[in-house]
Amino acid sequence: MGKLDNLGAIVTGAAEGIGEAIAIELASNGAKVACIDFNEESGSDTAKKIIDSGGEATFIKTDISDPDQVKKMINSSVEFLGSIDILVNNAAKFTFGAVEDVSQEEWEDILKVNVIGYSTCVKEALPHLKKSGKSAVVNLASVSSLIAGPKFVPYNTSKGAVLMLTRSLSVDLAEYGIRVNAVCPGSIHTSATYKHIAHMGTDVEKTLKEFQEGSLLKRQGKPEEVAKAVLFLASHEDSSFITGENIIVDGGLIYT
Repeated sequence: MGKLDNLGAIVTGAAEGIGEAIAIELASNGAKVACIDFNEESGSDTAKKIIDSGGEATFIKTDISDPDQVKKMINSSVEFLGSIDILVNNAAKFTFGAVEDVSQEEWEDILKVNVIGYSTCVKEALPHLKKSGKSAVVNLASVSSLIAGPKFVPYNTSKGAVLMLTRSLSVDLAEYGIRVNAVCPGSIHTSATYKHIAHMGTDVEKTLKEFQEGSLLKRQGKPEEVAKAVLFLASHEDSSFITGENIIVDGGLIYT
């Protein structure tokens, strides 16, 4: 018996990295999973991995910055899942830079995905979440929600907003028994790591070493380690009395 048997879960940004690991982790614990992403090839691969392992999953191509696509995604998810009990908002846009370097369009694009997109997914899923006695929303925030890295203005701002969105939703949705929490990953080794390094314009191997040295555990985290925290918050069995909180998964980040 899995912790999430007979529950339906939506995971956005499920094509790779942390999102892929979350979808696989939830499915391995019994959830039926709708894998959501705009990358059709990689998103379909995630669903296939789950199915090949004996789980139940489908892929639904969606750009969560588009409200109409989100509505269609929720309807398609319900058709496949039967119910929506768990919503994991993980899709993210990475825009870095100092305030003078970021265009209006870039600001709008990152907020449409990282903040408004999360809110839209909750809004459209809400009628279905209300029907479940074990509903949970887990938002992927970041250590960037808590600290201000240099020339990270748009990303830091969007992830800070995710934490307050999480807390606000936990207040408003408590009357329906819907728990809302967040996970704040630190330096996790994914493709986003290399996007970050490319933006910095630094040597890859040297920068990876610096990332590893930046935590007490002297390494980067794995997507699967973040997925375990999401599973904990998604499981009514494990976290039924937790809402409005954030779990930091950063290996003991050294703040300098």
